Formats: sequence, C-alpha cells, structure tokens
Amino acid sequence: MLKSPFTLALEAPHQAHAVEALNHQAFGPGRFAKTAHRLREFRAMIAELAFVAMDGSFLAGSVRYWPIAIGEAPALLLGPLAVEPSRRSQGIGESLMTRSLARAAELGHELVILVGDLPYYARAGFAVAPAGQIQLPGPVDPARLLCRELVSGAIVRAHGMTRGTGERAS
Repeated sequence: MLKSPFTLALEAPHQAHAVEALNHQAFGPGRFAKTAHRLREFRAMIAELAFVAMDGSFLAGSVRYWPIAIGEAPALLLGPLAVEPSRRSQGIGESLMTRSLARAAELGHELVILVGDLPYYARAGFAVAPAGQIQLPGPVDPARLLCRELVSGAIVRAHGMTRGTGERAS
C-alpha cells in the first residue's frame, strides 16, 4: 500500500498539465499510436475516478478512467496508470488502483478493462479477458487484454467491439 508521506486525492483541474507530463515521461510519444489511446481519443475522462498520488506538491503518480462500451455493455477503460520513475516500487500504482477501483464500485460501475501486464495488474484483481469475447479497434496482444469485474457476472454481458463513449473532450 501507499507509504507515507504520499497522499491520494482526486486530480484537480490545475494538475492536468503535470499529469500529461508524467504520462509522457512514463510512456513517451508512442502512446498515441496504441489501441487503448484510440478509445480515449477525443473523449473526456471520468473526473470522479482520476486520482493522483502526491508527495507534498510533487506529483508521484496518477490514474485515469474512461467510459467505454463493449458491444452494448457499459464498462471502464483504466489507463493510463503512471508512476514517476524515481518513485516506482513504493506501492503508489497499487494504491492508486485500489482506491480508484473502490470508488468505481461505489459509483455503480460494473466492469473495468485495460491493456497491460498481467503479473502487475493481477495484484488488483485483473485477469485475462475471455478469449475472443472483447474486440478492440486495433491490434492488442490477447494476453494483455485484462478485465476486472466490480460486480460479479458483469463480464458475461460484455461481448463484441469496444468503443469510447461519454462526453467529448473540450
């Protein structure tokens, strides 16, 4: 879990630039070509699920979520989850996920997907999505397409192509 002196808070509007800089540092410009980015493109993130990890005034990590639909089933796309390189292996990413997933469940969301490394995300309850059940609008290694039910049985309703939903970004 998150170690002192780090604190978790909802991302404030004035932190958006710092979060973008952290994502650039963590993932580079190639992130814009990834399939997961296509689902986020031109869409507004869910502000109630965007958390940051702070060490005083220093941004140590962040997580964001985006509304999607898999076929007709509403879901969330987790990502990016980024931790400042000098602060990795301190429990920041896991704490951001734990807090944000709990909040997503409180808000009534049922299913979360992401594209990532199973050994890392399994600690937060993610598993490989059922083979062939969820399609993304671009190439993805099926072993990296992960899901987590926030409501038991939610994955059963999620079949087909995934698309971004929700408000357009301004």
